[in-house]
Amino acid sequence: MSKKTTIILAEDEPALGLIIKENLETRDFIVHHAKDGEHAIQLYKKHTPKLLVLDVMMPKKDGFTVAKEIRIEDDTIPILFLTAKSQTQDVVEGFSVGGNDYLKKPFSMEELIVRMHNLLQRTGLQKGSEQIQIGLYTFDFPKQLLIFENESQRLTHREAHLLFHLTKNKNQILDRSLILKKLWGDDDFFNARSMDVFITKLRKKLKNDASIQIINVRGYGYKLTY
Repeated sequence: MSKKTTIILAEDEPALGLIIKENLETRDFIVHHAKDGEHAIQLYKKHTPKLLVLDVMMPKKDGFTVAKEIRIEDDTIPILFLTAKSQTQDVVEGFSVGGNDYLKKPFSMEELIVRMHNLLQRTGLQKGSEQIQIGLYTFDFPKQLLIFENESQRLTHREAHLLFHLTKNKNQILDRSLILKKLWGDDDFFNARSMDVFITKLRKKLKNDASIQIINVRGYGYKLTY
């Protein structure tokens, strides 16, 4: 990276927080380290970060609570959770509150850095996207709006990201496993059923244009056509 990237790191374990901070600062990141959830929100409001790295288990406010509060103000900033928790319901909760990735402890710094760069690259591409025409609808991804004849429907964070990937793969099969890992963090049965629900919701929101179809390609994934 030629330009330094500002991030918020929320990690309440001092030694681990210092190690992560020092390593990231050698990789062109400006790191503001929060030692609890409330401090993380304060730093978020004070600075203009491009990414949030949040430990889940923190004093005052946990990482999930921090993410929920920040998502009210910012739908696009990427959020990466760090956690020792590995139960499926914890992973599901992390993504349901707006998380973009989930890294289980212990982890290598190289893996953390690769995941951070992937999130930043993905978000940069999405923020730079113009409005996308989907049949008779206009899809404003940055604002997470679906517009039909001057009437707007607000999409959830997950709906907007799923539709974005479908449009970028128009008339092609969107690999089910790939998108589950990218948006849900895992391609297990529970997450697959969750994605089916979101696909159904998108179909209903696009029902005013009969030419638009989200086709289930059994065993492979979904294809958006219009």
